[in-house]
Amino acid sequence: MDEFRSGNPAEPKELPGDFMERLDRDIGEAGGELEPDELRKGSIGATMFDLPNSEDGTLVVLLPREHLLKAPSQALLRIKSTDGRTYLGVVAAGPFAEPDSLRGDAPMLVNVQARGGIFLPPYHGRIQVNLLGEERADGKLVPPRFRPLPNSPVFVLDEVESAAVLKAGGDIGLGLAFGYDAIEVGIPSDQKAVLPRHTAILGTTGGGKSTTVSRLIKEAQEAGMAVIVLDVEGEYTHLHEPTEDPNMLLALSERGQQPAGVPAGQMTVYHLVGREPANPKHPNLRAFSLQFARLSPYHVAEILEFTDAQIDRFLYAYDIAKALLRGLGIFPQKDVTPEERARQERLVLELDEFERGYPRLTLSLMLDVVEACLATVKGHDPAPFNELLKTAEGKHLLNTLLHSDKLPKDSRSWGRLYSKLWRLRRLEVFDVSPGKVSPLNYRQLIRAGYVSVFDLSDTGASELSNIAIADLLKGIQEAQDDAYHAWEQGKAEPPTRVLVIIEEAHEFLSAERIDKMPILFEQVARIAKRGRKRWLGLVFITQLPQHLPRQIFGLVNSYILHKITDPQVVSTLERVVPGIEKSLWQRLPGLAPGQAIVSFPHMGRPLLIAVGPTPCKLRMVE
Repeated sequence: MDEFRSGNPAEPKELPGDFMERLDRDIGEAGGELEPDELRKGSIGATMFDLPNSEDGTLVVLLPREHLLKAPSQALLRIKSTDGRTYLGVVAAGPFAEPDSLRGDAPMLVNVQARGGIFLPPYHGRIQVNLLGEERADGKLVPPRFRPLPNSPVFVLDEVESAAVLKAGGDIGLGLAFGYDAIEVGIPSDQKAVLPRHTAILGTTGGGKSTTVSRLIKEAQEAGMAVIVLDVEGEYTHLHEPTEDPNMLLALSERGQQPAGVPAGQMTVYHLVGREPANPKHPNLRAFSLQFARLSPYHVAEILEFTDAQIDRFLYAYDIAKALLRGLGIFPQKDVTPEERARQERLVLELDEFERGYPRLTLSLMLDVVEACLATVKGHDPAPFNELLKTAEGKHLLNTLLHSDKLPKDSRSWGRLYSKLWRLRRLEVFDVSPGKVSPLNYRQLIRAGYVSVFDLSDTGASELSNIAIADLLKGIQEAQDDAYHAWEQGKAEPPTRVLVIIEEAHEFLSAERIDKMPILFEQVARIAKRGRKRWLGLVFITQLPQHLPRQIFGLVNSYILHKITDPQVVSTLERVVPGIEKSLWQRLPGLAPGQAIVSFPHMGRPLLIAVGPTPCKLRMVE
């Protein structure tokens, strides 16, 4: 090489005239020009060597500068390992820009940048990739047994390929996958493995839960589901009207959609009798009452928080009330055909009081019996309110039942029990005469394409709301059971797909309440387990997920997570909610309103999405 050197290093020397000829000869002797690697055509980068701190399931990919923006966060990648295996992964962190030959915090770079310098060294990109699995020849993903080898080419999946991998479609639309322009994320309403396995929608106030729920209601109704909303704030009583919110109108127009409410003829708003509805102008407004006979005595005792002494006296009085109804021919009835009498007797024998109460038993009769027990303990004569206890037969039977050696003493416990039951009676929502308002027909609630909103905003007492919710859940489950059995016997069409949405679930099923009300939770758990086979899905919504017991998370298989800022709550959820990767959990506290992390059984992986705008009007909009 000395012939190319110059005496003065600063003076370039001209190349010999035969230089190119000699270079071509050398290249030919070496085997010719290097052909481009067809396997790397279209790749955006390559895998890096592993380091001592590398972890299973993750790897680093390096990108040339010109490809830095081709791998945004959450983008799906295909890695063709040099050992012949193919892997799929997702961008979990990055892309980061790093200098080629210097550290990003090198003093020279810091000095130049701090003083507004224009020096920009060559740089490349780096991304952290989480492996989703090994891709087989038939397109199926299996858990990876190995890792991609270093310097394996990496490719970005286009939207069509990404949609096929994510498997996030469904007829109930939720929104767009983050980082994509046209991948719609939805819920398939016709798969038993999804909504009937129950859902939780969690997030702090202002995170966008109400928009998500109203959109879910609208989409589920259009998909032919029966939607039942237990609305403790009256927030969804205006869903039959199109939205008027400027932000929603703008978002709808950008997506080429029009504001529209649930058809008024397919939506009914129910409110407890004597309570003011949140939307008194709704065209299909209906009052309903509760039947004390439908309530399990054990549920009543739990919800009203009876002490042990009060529970003993309540159940004793309950047995007296049952004996009165039987002895006076109220139930089973006396003046009926032998077949009907036998049916009623069989119903009594098969009655499970952990599920429901004794037929025809009213709260008024229970109060009379408790008052009679209190009077007897005090040595007074009872003064019943019900006419059937004022008859000679009624007086005699009641007197016989009261004068027993087993009657619990201590008038103070009887008095406190009476006070709690009277407080319930004072609400005037139980056993209202049919002429004023009729009880619910649960079969009407499970009609396909109908929305039933139960406005519980003016109940005035959490005990009443909880009793109403417990009764509604039980009635819906029984109606769906009947529809399912009729279909199994070939007597009816397949049962309607039902979705029950429970707002502010922490007030009904808080961890504290579950400890005090195990029987009520067992009822909810039983409904959840039966619902999986009978097209009955529950949706639990709360802004305080830390108050939900872990048992609830054991019933839930799908999640929609809006912004949650409390790190302790995020940490707890990370332990109990499976399948969501660390990078998504790290994003949760910083989600913008309308963004959510969704995880459903039909999806290839959990996703960050932008929830679509709701076309319906909400009563309370921030």
